[in-house]
Amino acid sequence: MHPLAMALVAALLFGASTPASKLLLRDLTPSQLAGLLYLGAALATGPLARRDRSKRAKRPLDRRSAWRLAGAVLLGGLVGPVLVLLALRSASSASVALLLNLETAATAALGVLLFRERMGACGWLGVATGLAAAALLAGGSGLPGVRAGMLVALACLAWGLDNHWTALIDGLGPAETTTCKGLVAGAANLLLGLALAPLQASWTTIGGALVVGALSYGASIVLYVLASHHLGATRAQVAFSSAPFLGAGLSFLLLGEPCGPRHGWAGALLAVGVVLLFLDRHEHTHTHPALEHVHSHRHDDGHHDHVHPGLPPGTRHTHLHRHEERVHRHRHLPDLHHRHTHREQDSGR
Repeated sequence: MHPLAMALVAALLFGASTPASKLLLRDLTPSQLAGLLYLGAALATGPLARRDRSKRAKRPLDRRSAWRLAGAVLLGGLVGPVLVLLALRSASSASVALLLNLETAATAALGVLLFRERMGACGWLGVATGLAAAALLAGGSGLPGVRAGMLVALACLAWGLDNHWTALIDGLGPAETTTCKGLVAGAANLLLGLALAPLQASWTTIGGALVVGALSYGASIVLYVLASHHLGATRAQVAFSSAPFLGAGLSFLLLGEPCGPRHGWAGALLAVGVVLLFLDRHEHTHTHPALEHVHSHRHDDGHHDHVHPGLPPGTRHTHLHRHEERVHRHRHLPDLHHRHTHREQDSGR
């Protein structure tokens, strides 16, 4: 499959989770459904996580990475999905799908406020555009729409923190992180849901929830990661940003939800906001201190120049490696190698 097709299929699978969840909520509570969805994701990524772990030397998580993983499980796996499912109870699937674009804006804003990132005027304009679109969607449905909008916004904040913490976990691959999050958060949410209300869903509905989780959260993540290996993170993320719009389209087509002018205007604003956020990049001279860590990498990214005989530079792989101190200048994003502070003289670059 072509890498771009992988990214678009990943977006379609993730977008489909919103209308599918709307249907499943007829027989399951939000906590029960969230638990089943994430357990399904763990079932899908578990074999890949075991394979990846066996291919490289095992290294225990350091204390910081362990805390980051715990935070990602708590907010990204436990809190975020339940808030979205609660919103689906009082708002249309299409509106909730479009509101999920706020995750990109929340991730960007949190990066500046809490994670030492830099964002220029273009990025802040993208955040403001996303918030305006969310207000348009939420305000057009009265009090239930406002309540749903607030729940989705809180979920996107939780997932924004999850995104940052997950990106900084040193020693686990994407499949391993997803499996861990799915098992722990899925089991916890399911047990909480069963404690709060009896399980009244049929085995068919339970199986359907597991399948949706396996496809929309498990397979979607695997395909997205594979696409990013070939396209690069930015291009893959741009393609994956179509997920909320695909989810809204599926809601109109499959659930027969009405499509009004506010959906069109909000969708257009959200698309513009996402584009503005991706256009916002910066460049300056920066220093990489000596560092030893484990993460997925390639040798054509300007930061990994150690030698593997017979391995093409563009092949992504994972192992323990050491970086010597380096000073250079290039356009960059705040990934594992660019979590540095910005002095005043770097402003605007």
